[in-house]
Amino acid sequence: MAETEIISNSESNDQFFEGVEKLIEIWFTPAKQADLRKITRQQWEKVLKIVRCEIISFTKSEQVDAYVLSESSMFVSRRRWILKTCGTTTPLRCVRAVLALARDTAGHARVHNVFYSRREFARPHAQLTPHDNFDSEVELLDSFFGDGRAYIMGPEKDCWYLYTLLPLEGTVAALEKEHREASEASAGCAGCEPDQTIEILMSDLDPAVMSIFTRAHSASAHHATKESGIDKIIPGMVIDDYLFDPCGYSMNGVAKDGCYMTIHITPERSCSYVSFESNVPVSSYDEVVARVLHAFRPGRFVLTVFATPDAAGSAAPRQLKSFSSLCGYEQKEAQYCRFSGYELHYALYAKFPS
Repeated sequence: MAETEIISNSESNDQFFEGVEKLIEIWFTPAKQADLRKITRQQWEKVLKIVRCEIISFTKSEQVDAYVLSESSMFVSRRRWILKTCGTTTPLRCVRAVLALARDTAGHARVHNVFYSRREFARPHAQLTPHDNFDSEVELLDSFFGDGRAYIMGPEKDCWYLYTLLPLEGTVAALEKEHREASEASAGCAGCEPDQTIEILMSDLDPAVMSIFTRAHSASAHHATKESGIDKIIPGMVIDDYLFDPCGYSMNGVAKDGCYMTIHITPERSCSYVSFESNVPVSSYDEVVARVLHAFRPGRFVLTVFATPDAAGSAAPRQLKSFSSLCGYEQKEAQYCRFSGYELHYALYAKFPS
């Protein structure tokens, strides 16, 4: 969270920061010698000026470069680029520049797939164009990628927006056939790669937990990471964390196998918000979700899971669909979608009344 993004309400003396992030993920078609990591830090810095944020810290594994930003994070691997930014940043404005760098510097000429998603903003009218409404975001994305698909899931105040190039799958039989064919062909298909991602977007956080992520309570980011239990959510990650002044927290974690996790925290009582995301290849998310909820104790959260049929967690969306309660939380809304090559689960949870 950037200090300059805080908006003060003079009547209540509360401070507001838009913790809800915009997440853009672009996969490029594999090409010989092509690698997005050829793009230099200086080139990325120019791109991020368009977005209205900057690089704070950097770490990497053999497979992924991970940047902590003044507003959230960026991940760069051979053929996938992920940018996740909060506040009033404008990530979609940089897409044209990224596509040019991918082509001219990295050697990637073709886009394989695109995912753009976000939860409903707390203050949508404070956002800058095109992020002030989803229709404008879709229009800009279509200008880059052609005829994409736009989806809105969940109730109005807790809805989740998604733009992707993936079409919805028509029937269960067709999906099962595609899964069989994908599994048989994946070994010899250069464009096939197992993929799964979980996001937990939390609001109405426990004030006692949120106080950890302030300079008044924690002397360092390392202290906040340890006290909150973030370091135990997915063991084995190399953690790059940052504690903002006077409050706010961001971290990236990377593993030797190329997996990542990222957490961003807006602790102000009037607008508390936490996001968790990871592509760790587990067969079940039960333990990960339980650790996240134990660490942050949200009042409400949106959970999304994407998985390809050849991923370790390919059954996770179907497993989550059957949950009626989760660690003391009640499922308020759930949607389950079958895309061509992916399955998606969206769910909204709230604490059981005490």
